Amino acid sequence: MKWMALFVFLVACSVPESHKYDIGTEYVGVPYVADPLGEEMPPDTDPLMRVDAFDCTTFVETAVAGGDVEKLTRIRYKNGNIGFSARNHFIETDWLANNADFVTDVTAQYGKTAVRHVVIDKQNWFRVVHNIDSDAPIQTVDLNYIPYENLGHITTSEPLIVLFIDDKSKISDKIGTDLAVKHMGFLLPNGTFRHASSQYGRVIDVDFDEYVARRASGTNALGIMLVKIND
Repeated sequence: MKWMALFVFLVACSVPESHKYDIGTEYVGVPYVADPLGEEMPPDTDPLMRVDAFDCTTFVETAVAGGDVEKLTRIRYKNGNIGFSARNHFIETDWLANNADFVTDVTAQYGKTAVRHVVIDKQNWFRVVHNIDSDAPIQTVDLNYIPYENLGHITTSEPLIVLFIDDKSKISDKIGTDLAVKHMGFLLPNGTFRHASSQYGRVIDVDFDEYVARRASGTNALGIMLVKIND
């Protein structure tokens, strides 16, 4: 399998438990590529794992996995069962719920929250985006987020995953379903935001407060959700 050629390199990139206090350092500068991972078979023939390219989600997933191939698979797929239909395609209804053993929503600990009601029509998304027939039911979820106007300076002693929440945008109409989470990355204890940036074409470090201020000025921008990485 293609991904096996990467296994030795991934093991070499593994870092000890302390990695999560400066998570993803080894990937800073790696190029941004949209949707770089797949199942090595149709409909997505991209490799199961690679460390030479990331989008925002695969960067977070690979860094949280710490270079562990099996852990990355458990993060990316429901119950670790590899398959396109079992992949945690939607952060809102798939990724957060199926990774409850890896992550915990701690948003309410950092500010006054509001609720973004999300309706994911995965069946329509499969049809519109991938031309695949599916019997996936419509799913709804209420996401707690801190509106930008309620957000102050955040101090954390360990990295947090930041999810940037938007209202319904143009992309929702194009992909056939609602979408709330528009971007993700890590807030580090030193106030740095580390993420795979499509704008700059690579994994970069920026000042978190400055980055949030820029996001807050965007159309349909609502706020952020904060997720703790479990021990």
